[in-house]
Amino acid sequence: MARFADVHAGVLATIAAHSQAQDDGRVEDMVALYRADAIVEIPGIATLTGADAIRAAFSQPAWQPDPAKPQRHIVSNTVLTKWDDHTAEATSDVVMLTFDGTAWAPAIVARYHDRFSESGGRWLLTGRVDEYVGFTP
Repeated sequence: MARFADVHAGVLATIAAHSQAQDDGRVEDMVALYRADAIVEIPGIATLTGADAIRAAFSQPAWQPDPAKPQRHIVSNTVLTKWDDHTAEATSDVVMLTFDGTAWAPAIVARYHDRFSESGGRWLLTGRVDEYVGFTP
C-alpha cells in the first residue's frame, strides 16, 4: 500500500518538474509528465485533450517563454485531496512572475486542480484545471 508521504512527494515532484519545464520552454519534458489521454482546461482556451493537443498548444510561439522576459511559476500550498495506490488529486496555489528587465512582478495568480495516476513509480498528470484568481484571459 502506498504511503501518504510517498504519494505526496511524487505529486510534488511532478508539479515542480512541470513548472520548470514550462518556464524553460522545454515542451517535450513537460508533455512527458502527462498521460497520453490527459485533459488540460485553461480558462479562455479550448480544452486540450491528449498529449498531442497539449504539445501543439504549448509549442505555439505565443505560449513559449520570451527570453527577453523570463517567467517563473511559483507553486505552493499543495494539498493532496484524494489518494490511493494508483491515483491522486491535489490543489495548489500558483503565481506566475515575469521579469521586465528591471523587476519581477506577478502576471497570473491561479489555483491548479490536478489529477494524477501512478505509472512505473512516477505520478503522471491525467488532468489539470486552471482556476484564475482576479484575471480572465
